[in-house]
Amino acid sequence: MVLSMPSLLCLPFMAPIFSSFLALTLIIPLSNAQGPPSPGFSPSSRVSTVAFNTGFRNLWGPQHQKLDQGSLTIWLDKSSGSGFKSLRPYQSGYFGAAMKLQPGYTAGVITSFYLSNNEEHPGDHDEIDIEFLGTTPDKPYTLQTNVYIRGSGDGNINIGREMKFHLWFDPTKDHHNYAILWNPSEIIFFVDDVPIRRYPRKSDATFPTRPMWVYGSIWDASSWATENGRYKADYNYQPFVGRYTNFKVSACTANSPAPCRPPSASPYGSSSLSPQQALAMNWVKNNYLVYDYCHDPKRDHTQIPEC
Repeated sequence: MVLSMPSLLCLPFMAPIFSSFLALTLIIPLSNAQGPPSPGFSPSSRVSTVAFNTGFRNLWGPQHQKLDQGSLTIWLDKSSGSGFKSLRPYQSGYFGAAMKLQPGYTAGVITSFYLSNNEEHPGDHDEIDIEFLGTTPDKPYTLQTNVYIRGSGDGNINIGREMKFHLWFDPTKDHHNYAILWNPSEIIFFVDDVPIRRYPRKSDATFPTRPMWVYGSIWDASSWATENGRYKADYNYQPFVGRYTNFKVSACTANSPAPCRPPSASPYGSSSLSPQQALAMNWVKNNYLVYDYCHDPKRDHTQIPEC
């Protein structure tokens, strides 16, 4: 069982009191917390593993990247971080990797797996993010999901669509599977095949439609990553290490013919989640959601009409 302030929102008479609080509240899981109910379907089981050298290449920091029997290790120290990129762009698909994070003091450090076309469209790019925000030893990692559309994260404009979660397990103990399913009608984020967020296409203006590449990286984001920059990267704890394995890509490339269809998120072969998947996703939101941009009273909601 998990106790959380957001779970009180399930009570209708409490909703007005806590609606604005949801954006900033912290979740406090009990030590005997259980995992989410089974989603009843595993999209990852329908996707074959891709060898790193078959689907990806080093992008930067080659001296901070090591490949060993299919497992990739990248690290950040005072001299550099590291990143990788897919060999080709995609217009939709399922993209996943098993990741293991570093324990201890990791404040200011971002370990990520994401889609982007920032090199193709500098200043006007799209992006779909899975980012782990580093932390201090007394607090859990935060998994941040985000969507940028046509430059909303570039320059002086920053219209992020962040939803942040804590996890029902320790992501430093073992590899866990994290994935993005992006198709023409929606984006779904998965953790160990449990859907944690669904971002539907409500209009062309609020949905990324241009081809993107797959990226991963570890880098210093001390200015904002941990409690809005309160805690910085401390290189007394270097190197900061991110481990990736079990890369999975099943996608339509940018040059795929029109009939190309990305994998389905559900057992129905459609874009809609099954009732069992929706139940699992709602359990995660009720118990482990720690920030939702749509419920942040400080945001300009004219810029995020999908809310």
